[in-house]
Amino acid sequence: MKKNYKHIFFDLDRTLWDFEKSALQAFDIIHDKYNLVNQGVGNGGAFHDAYTVHNNRLWDLYRQGDISKEVLKGKRFHLTLLDFGIDDKKMAEQIGDDYTTISPKLVNLFPNAIEILEYLYPKYKMHIITNGFSEVQDIKLKSSGMDKYFDKVITSEEAGVKKPDLRIFKYALEKAGTNAGESIMIGDDYKVDIIGAQNVGLDQVYFNPHNQGFVNGCTFEVADLIEIKQFL
Repeated sequence: MKKNYKHIFFDLDRTLWDFEKSALQAFDIIHDKYNLVNQGVGNGGAFHDAYTVHNNRLWDLYRQGDISKEVLKGKRFHLTLLDFGIDDKKMAEQIGDDYTTISPKLVNLFPNAIEILEYLYPKYKMHIITNGFSEVQDIKLKSSGMDKYFDKVITSEEAGVKKPDLRIFKYALEKAGTNAGESIMIGDDYKVDIIGAQNVGLDQVYFNPHNQGFVNGCTFEVADLIEIKQFL
């Protein structure tokens, strides 16, 4: 029997928005713009791979509140440039600004993202809960046309805490005017989205297109967004 949910909370990056695909395209553009091939950076993909290592580590620190957004945005590119023997903080800051401007306009969604939103939209109130930067996520939603599907967009900057902190989920429920019993969370990050939702009593849909495991205890699991039709 389908539970009578009234509100659906979606993560954005890597759940609806194909973050890696847009990022790779942005890195190709940046690689060409700064002529990085002549500075020892073979191609945009190589630059992206090096960046990913630093970005993941710094994002963990940012999520824990150990570094600021401003430090994250510049330092991740400076450390990446250093990997290629380029010590240029000004270029790193410029690349950081370019990345946050370019990437959210390169629309790449997961298969069936729009289809499932079209299916759910008449039946539920839908919202976003994201740790992404507010100004970037707003552009992504508008540039992809997904903004029309969502009633509330809750960012970690607005809430003052980041997923998986249960306070951001409580904040989101309060802002949406609902409660955990009539709501469900859909996200790709087991630790951040699924465990975070569990800690506040929300049912969860684990979007797991790459079969990464860690599914013990989640309410539902899907490899393709269209599978959500089976229970919502």
